[in-house]
Amino acid sequence: MVEKRWIISFSLIVFVALLAVSWEFIGGVTPLVQNTDAIVGSDVAWILTSSCLVLLMTPGLSFFYGGMVGTKNTISTMLQSFVCLGVISVLWMTVGFSLAFGEDVGGWGFIGNPTTYFMFNNVGAGVESTLAPTIPLMLFAIFQLKFAIITPALITGSFAERVRFISYLLFVCLFSLLIYTPLCHMIWHPNGLLKNTFHVLDYAGGTVVHMSAGFAALAGALVLGKRNKKEHTPTNIPFVLLGTGMLWFGWFGFNAGSALAANESAALAFATTNSASAMAMLTWIFFDRVNGRKVSAMGACIGAVVGMVAITPAAGYVTIPQALFFGFISAIVSNVLVNWKVMKKMDDTLDVFACHGVGGIMGMILTAIFAGVPNAEGHKSGLIYGGYEDFSLSMMALLIVSAFTFGGAFILYKFTNMIIPLRVTEESEQIGLDLSQHDESLDMGKM
Repeated sequence: MVEKRWIISFSLIVFVALLAVSWEFIGGVTPLVQNTDAIVGSDVAWILTSSCLVLLMTPGLSFFYGGMVGTKNTISTMLQSFVCLGVISVLWMTVGFSLAFGEDVGGWGFIGNPTTYFMFNNVGAGVESTLAPTIPLMLFAIFQLKFAIITPALITGSFAERVRFISYLLFVCLFSLLIYTPLCHMIWHPNGLLKNTFHVLDYAGGTVVHMSAGFAALAGALVLGKRNKKEHTPTNIPFVLLGTGMLWFGWFGFNAGSALAANESAALAFATTNSASAMAMLTWIFFDRVNGRKVSAMGACIGAVVGMVAITPAAGYVTIPQALFFGFISAIVSNVLVNWKVMKKMDDTLDVFACHGVGGIMGMILTAIFAGVPNAEGHKSGLIYGGYEDFSLSMMALLIVSAFTFGGAFILYKFTNMIIPLRVTEESEQIGLDLSQHDESLDMGKM
């Protein structure tokens, strides 16, 4: 018998589909004034390519996480990442993009007007100069969609092997609308609070994506509690290697694409991304060896990802030597956190906070120290260039973002749990989520 909550969820999908079809006929769509004169073809080609690269990161993440969990939870873990391609795409085109980049509400710089681009109204082939001056607004919106997709997918590693799938879907929707879009607006919108008041620099999402996902992951691990059987053997290390390769490949679009143009800033971001990741990978495996642990494929992959996370907010603002330092120091800090007994007790299954959360924090701090971005007075903003005020404001913003993302996610987990229990039953956890949630298994895939 179909559970009532699944019927309600399907009814919501039907409602959104019908609303989308009828919106134009009830006067929701207004004629667009298409300003296409400023479009630069090379920029369009690069951001189209970057959008594809960033989209590939989510399937890459599903392999990365799926290879790390136990055999009986592989499909479920991979699906939790993969399903975001569908869920977040619909949310973003319905109201998410408007909340993130719509007209600022009340002049507070906190959230966008949900009606500005509702159902992608007013999102067309023309240019919106304040957001992306040389590419169509439609392309900018789609590029930003890929960031919105991977952010909640990153969280899934923290509560892997014990979360109820329908509850997870509800949480993902709430997180995206109530935490991701406000944070995106505050940092990347021209009138954003953290951008203008606190002078936060986030080139490609170290704060918006990785810190928000990392702190939400920490909250999730605390709310759902420990697994009944904490230890497991990773299912498929080659999956982890494949996923890392896909993430590394896609990250060039993630960071270099954030230049929003085919220019020198994109080239710099491309180079710094590779440099930080390479250094972090090597640092991780050598640091493991110095501490008596064997060099492992898993460690090499985790180190590479930590380096990419750390360089993300600064990718277009720092030099190659500085990028190498980003990778080096961030890998050491994350490695220490991953192996810290306190973190082990929390049972963040795949160490999402220690890698993405801490990597994002390190990136934000290091960006505030090293970023070479001229301000209105002609000075560079990083601490080493004399940007003491900007550094202080960035550290205040770090505390604000941490409290907002952790506290907000904690409340959303509790709210979700009131509606639909977040955690599967003990029997379902014992069977594994592949069978208990999806009636599928790796054995079936071999048939």
